[in-house]
Amino acid sequence: QVQLVETGGGLVQAGGSLRLSCAASGSFFSITLMGWYRQAPGKQRELVSIILSGGRTTYADSVKGRFTISRDQALNTVYLQMNSLKPEDTAVYYCNSVMQLNNGPRNYWGQGTQVTVSS
Repeated sequence: QVQLVETGGGLVQAGGSLRLSCAASGSFFSITLMGWYRQAPGKQRELVSIILSGGRTTYADSVKGRFTISRDQALNTVYLQMNSLKPEDTAVYYCNSVMQLNNGPRNYWGQGTQVTVSS
């Protein structure tokens, strides 16, 4: 059974920084991608950033230049360094991963971690 466990959310003032971590555990052959989405109250869940198995990254326009995604493949862990945070970054951040299992690819979500940026 695969699990994604996020840590690192919290309350920070505008202009501050936070680092999110997401560790994958369980039985799987490989990880195709890992990334982060977020959902603010009353809004749809949106992509923040993803990193593919080959290392290619994608960012939402709203976070480019402020957020950096990275990974530790040995630990099956993805990180999101968030700098210059703005109140509009306030949301629940969800880790996402597509993994290869013995019966094909599967999509997994973490439980979410709250990020609150005060003005």
